[in-house]
Amino acid sequence: MNFKVIAVPNAVWFALLVGMTSTAWAQGISGNLDWKESEVPLPPAVDFNHLITFNVSSASSLVYAVDPASLSISRSDSLVRYVMVATSTSGARNVLYEAIRCSTGEFKTYARYSLDGQWKPVVNAQWRSMYESIPSKHALEFSKAGACDVAAPVGSVRELVGKLKQLNNYQGQ
Repeated sequence: MNFKVIAVPNAVWFALLVGMTSTAWAQGISGNLDWKESEVPLPPAVDFNHLITFNVSSASSLVYAVDPASLSISRSDSLVRYVMVATSTSGARNVLYEAIRCSTGEFKTYARYSLDGQWKPVVNAQWRSMYESIPSKHALEFSKAGACDVAAPVGSVRELVGKLKQLNNYQGQ
């Protein structure tokens, strides 16, 4: 057999390498292309007496907390679902039923708790990046506080609650 050596310019090799890595990177960011969200359970009742707080920002006047009884980790779609409570210094509360998709760095708000004690579904709820410039970074900080283990949900609800409580003990809360 005769082989012919062909000189390939460095620019071609670079373009091939960038093309292959960007495809792999994009697939990694988008996660499983066949991913499908499982049916969303109804929002749980909120227990304001057992909330676990975590720090979102020292510049925020809001105190953020999750209801540990609301935490769930869905193995079928790898989502962490929770009830988030943001409380102002005056005692006003913003209560949200949400989910985090650790593999893509996204979160979704399913419902808001109204003043009359009822959940109001968010119309046309969409997945949003936790990294975008949004008024509140609560989902991102919750993922860092223990909801996500890099790009996957933490192993169990018990482990997540333990991480949040340990973080509170460390911060002296």
